[in-house]
Amino acid sequence: MTGNIVNRSDGVLITVSGEKNQIDIFKLGIKKQSPSAAVIKKIIVNQIDSIVADSFNILPSKILENQITEISPDIAVCDDCLNDLKTQTHRIDYPFINCTHCGPRFSIIKDLPYDRINTTMSMFEMCGVCRHEYNEVEDRRFHAQPVACNNCGPRYSLKGERGFQKIIKEISSKIEQGKVIAIKGLGGYNLICNAQSDNAILRIREIKGRDSKPFAVMFRDLKTIKDYCKVTNDEKELLESWRKPIVILNEKKELCIAINSGLKSIGAMLPYLPFHYLLFDQLKIPAIIYTSANNSGEPIISDNLMANQNLSKKVDAFVSHNRKIENPLDDSVVKTILGKQQIIRRARGFVPSPIELDYTVDGVFAAGAELKNSFCIGKNNSVIMSQHIGDLKNFETYAFYQKTVFQFFELFRFKTRIITCDFHPDYLSTQFAENLNSENLNGNKIPIIKVQHHHAHIVSCMAENQLNEKVIGVSFDGTGYGTDGNIWGGEFLICDTKSFDRYAHFDYVKMPGGDLAVGQPWRILLAYLNNSQIKIENLDCLRNIDKQEIELVLKMIQQDINSPLTSSAGRLFDVVACILNLCNKQTFDAEAPIRLESVADKTETGFYPFEFSNGILNFNKTIDAIISSIKNESIPVVSAKFHNTIAQAIKHVSVIMRKESGLNKIILSGGVFQNRFLLEKSIQILNKNKFEVFTNHSVPPNDGGIALGQLVVASNYL
Repeated sequence: MTGNIVNRSDGVLITVSGEKNQIDIFKLGIKKQSPSAAVIKKIIVNQIDSIVADSFNILPSKILENQITEISPDIAVCDDCLNDLKTQTHRIDYPFINCTHCGPRFSIIKDLPYDRINTTMSMFEMCGVCRHEYNEVEDRRFHAQPVACNNCGPRYSLKGERGFQKIIKEISSKIEQGKVIAIKGLGGYNLICNAQSDNAILRIREIKGRDSKPFAVMFRDLKTIKDYCKVTNDEKELLESWRKPIVILNEKKELCIAINSGLKSIGAMLPYLPFHYLLFDQLKIPAIIYTSANNSGEPIISDNLMANQNLSKKVDAFVSHNRKIENPLDDSVVKTILGKQQIIRRARGFVPSPIELDYTVDGVFAAGAELKNSFCIGKNNSVIMSQHIGDLKNFETYAFYQKTVFQFFELFRFKTRIITCDFHPDYLSTQFAENLNSENLNGNKIPIIKVQHHHAHIVSCMAENQLNEKVIGVSFDGTGYGTDGNIWGGEFLICDTKSFDRYAHFDYVKMPGGDLAVGQPWRILLAYLNNSQIKIENLDCLRNIDKQEIELVLKMIQQDINSPLTSSAGRLFDVVACILNLCNKQTFDAEAPIRLESVADKTETGFYPFEFSNGILNFNKTIDAIISSIKNESIPVVSAKFHNTIAQAIKHVSVIMRKESGLNKIILSGGVFQNRFLLEKSIQILNKNKFEVFTNHSVPPNDGGIALGQLVVASNYL
């Protein structure tokens, strides 16, 4: 066969001449013989009249104005490359080994099309051997853009030492001695230590300013993971996939209590860089802590100079390399719910793979939420979401957010036609969108659409499930600005992708101290007890709280001082965790609900009373029953019965909504539905009642998926 192939900014164009049966086999082979990480959306075939060449050639890449193809996410090192580490003389123990089937992609790209000159590998001139492999059509490294070896590629360094074998032996020795290492990885700098050393883990907590939030653990191999964690077949598939994310697993045997502060789950991952495998070749321990090296709440550190200034004096070894990270990103975090993937943090391995829709969203920019932020842009029928950005209240994170937005605009040749953001006027993402709105589009301001937070949650799930009709939406989270000026979070909506009606919600309760009550759940407990007959002095969970502080908070509640109203489902989970003495003060986001779920007896089927009337779900009887039952029932039983109560309440209200509206499709979205026990129980009960249930799988149900919902709502105005 003869012809040519050209890598263009809108895709790959192949022109080929040959017998019809040859061409048919060729077309079939494109799909059947594609790499494991490849996604071929469609092949468009047009017939030409003449033969274009007498051989087969690769033509220079071509840029078409405003047209783009997808950029591959970064891909974990493949088995063939791991074998080459031991057998190819010029790549023995080379920590940046890669081929066309694996290696860095998004983290190193600066521009399209994806050619070496447009990546941070452009500064490394290929040696003769690598160039031969790159140009040899039969070689696995044929046109692998980051191809390199010990003779010509990036290098690691430790205190000026550039011999990798010496570096790996020194840091592995330090890790086994209980030392802490900072090392530059794929998307940024990481801190690593022995996962069985309490002292080393506590040092990392001190360095990061991270009190008790669990750390991710990188295990030597799958067999070792199974020694410490329960692993289902679906979880095994995620762990071993080319994305190699962090997977939340149920704990089987304690590795070290300092990792998760007694929680019964572990964020487990397998090695995904050549460096990781080479490190475990030296280590005798089963696992290492593997966490980003930034301070808690700040963006990941990717710049060598900044990392050196911030980390080198705090750690026992500082290991860097000389390949620039163009697009910093964290490790992705996932779990399975009833055998299906749920993304908690969408980053390495997933970004920037688009969400495909069957309608245009071209030119829509969605600013996202304030917490767990990610933003997205629309190109034709594709939604391209950013990596996890983080909490925009942090100055450094907000600066990273702004920089990344404009990088996406440039990289994906994006021209803004519509801007969309959250309804909350004080969100920094909203303010950024409003400032962007001041730019001109054909002499006018760019239109801006503000989308209610919980509507966006529901629409994010509708979008990835290709739903474009009225549905019942159940949106449970911690905080979202409501159209009445109150804080929403326990919402039942009837909505489509353009508008919504609030059918029902959790009863409002006061939040004495506003945001302070989020970190101190006992404050909201006092609000629940304000109209109850239960005596505060009889509650164990309040005995360690200063009595004067309790009196002050009660006065705030009674006199309505700095006590905004909330219908938040998340706050109710906080209160129950507080009653059970599991968490009076939250040291990380959603700590109370996580602790509450971790102790629940999954075999318990009972539930507590609740009331529903005139669109209001009231849980006062639930709280009273829980307080009464803790004398006679174990904490695991009480926790499970509370979870079952919420699932029963969802079913109860949804059945009434279906009867009145005729709708049978129901969406469950929002951060509360990261709770595996609650979501599984809710799905099972709703399925039993013949509902068609949809949840998030391609984007997080938390605020990391909000931007997708915003974008789809705004696309109705195109």
